[in-house]
Amino acid sequence: MVDLDRYTGEVIDNYASARQSVEIIFTTRIGELVMLRQFGGGLVELLGRLMVPRLFTAFRLLMAASIDLWEPRFRVRRIELSGTVDEVRLGHAGFAIEVDWRPRAHLGDPTVEGVRTFGLRFVDGTARTVEP
Repeated sequence: MVDLDRYTGEVIDNYASARQSVEIIFTTRIGELVMLRQFGGGLVELLGRLMVPRLFTAFRLLMAASIDLWEPRFRVRRIELSGTVDEVRLGHAGFAIEVDWRPRAHLGDPTVEGVRTFGLRFVDGTARTVEP
């Protein structure tokens, strides 16, 4: 499966398409899409809050649930906080997401082809996935 990059318009592969899908899920507020009100990750509502352990737990829970619900090509294995202590203090925390990669799951084939890890950063109110 190929897709188009939402920023450059270039053709991207299946894995990049799935990562882009995760970005879209995380930056869409629940109730924002008119014809699909339940779509979204619920993470945008948590941005800007005081970074405490409870908030990180809520982020991890919402990330895992929204990926499992809306992106069939990924099955979440683990989500960990990434970044230094100083980055977290400044509010620039990121996450490392480990997933089972199932490239044909959206077609009904749940075969796992490997384990992949990608990073997630929130920049200017939008989620961006990055290679580790």
